[in-house]
Amino acid sequence: VQLVESGGGLVHTGGSLRLSCVASGLTFDDYTIGWFRQAPGKAREGLLCISSGDRTRYYSDSVKGRFTISRDNAKNTVYLQMNDLNVEDTAVYYCAADRSLNAWYLLLGYWGQGTQVTVSS
Repeated sequence: VQLVESGGGLVHTGGSLRLSCVASGLTFDDYTIGWFRQAPGKAREGLLCISSGDRTRYYSDSVKGRFTISRDNAKNTVYLQMNDLNVEDTAVYYCAADRSLNAWYLLLGYWGQGTQVTVSS
């Protein structure tokens, strides 16, 4: 199983980025896919995920209203649209897959290698 993130980079406060996560080696339709992040010196933070049935679940109030998630099952890809970014969003962003929507937040499934997002003021 491989999850490959892309789309990270440097953006100014208030800007937007769209991250992508391409999955291979699994039956994509069977998995809940989501995003978490880790900033230097901080614990991992689960953000949101999307089930195979397109149910979205948020785990972080700090991104509600700014981040949205979508999936394209034909392309085995999940997207994270991030708007109105601020310096507190600076972190490495990872996508993660789990068969269970309810257990996704435990991050016990598959992870990617991460993509760096840096927001400058």
